Amino acid sequence: MTLADALLAAFGLLALGAALAVVTTRRIVRAGLWLAVAFAGIAGAALVLTAEFLAWVLVLVYVGAIVVLLLFATMLTKAPTDASDDLDRARWPGAVAAAGAGLALAAVAAAAFGWTRVDPAGRDGGAAAMGEEVFARWVLPFEVLSLLLLAALVGAVVVSTRAK
Repeated sequence: MTLADALLAAFGLLALGAALAVVTTRRIVRAGLWLAVAFAGIAGAALVLTAEFLAWVLVLVYVGAIVVLLLFATMLTKAPTDASDDLDRARWPGAVAAAGAGLALAAVAAAAFGWTRVDPAGRDGGAAAMGEEVFARWVLPFEVLSLLLLAALVGAVVVSTRAK
């Protein structure tokens, strides 16, 4: 096991542990802070994989913008941040759904990529290679994601401005 393998495993465990803390904590502000830790772990893994541009985009966009937006929205809307008894539900359906989704994603990844070893030598993790991949091969998913984010933004405006 090389140092890169150990670092990748450490960042992966950090991201996984923080993601579990996001979904198990009972306070929304703590969930937002754990989300920032999870994104930072993913960015660290991207750095280990020599995708520096992706790592810094993760830090700037997700940690620096989305998590901060989530925390400011929570604080400015005066939403309750404590645990609420009237919103508690059984956890086992969510755990079953999450386990099923995780197994399905693992099966799809194993079927798509197999168990082959990929040699990153010769692959550039810089902005030019990333832009070429995103705008040459992944244009349609990129645009669908843009529309999904626009729909989420419109939904957030509608929910926040409904008559009381």
